[in-house]
Amino acid sequence: MLSLFLVALASATLLPGGSEIWLARLWCLGEPVVWLWVVATSGNTLGSLTNVWLGRYARRFQHRRWFPATPEGLDRAERWYHRLGEVSLLLSWLPVVGDPLTVLAGVFRLPWWRAVLWIMIAKGGRYAVVLVLAHHWLAPLC
Repeated sequence: MLSLFLVALASATLLPGGSEIWLARLWCLGEPVVWLWVVATSGNTLGSLTNVWLGRYARRFQHRRWFPATPEGLDRAERWYHRLGEVSLLLSWLPVVGDPLTVLAGVFRLPWWRAVLWIMIAKGGRYAVVLVLAHHWLAPLC
């Protein structure tokens, strides 16, 4: 289970990972479904909160020449983020799109408890779907 937590945590940061495959593997080995879901969701949520923290911290350097976004780019991103709102974090489970959304939540100072709520719903939903699919498709193979 610790391995699942670590893979899920790394998968949610900017590092690549394959937490769904690891989750399905442990499911095939007969690990308890509820614990698999709790551990994967917790690890992946914590990884995304790392991105939120990085976004909060990165904002301190916005006036440095090496900062990757221009002031105009930050303004455009802020308008986009506020138009879609914090509900956009429900897409934090998506590859490629999810990590930047969590970083933006930090950059634009979404309160922690709301970031945790939206991210946990998104991540928990994804892992629930993975476990349901494993039950229906992998059961004969395990």
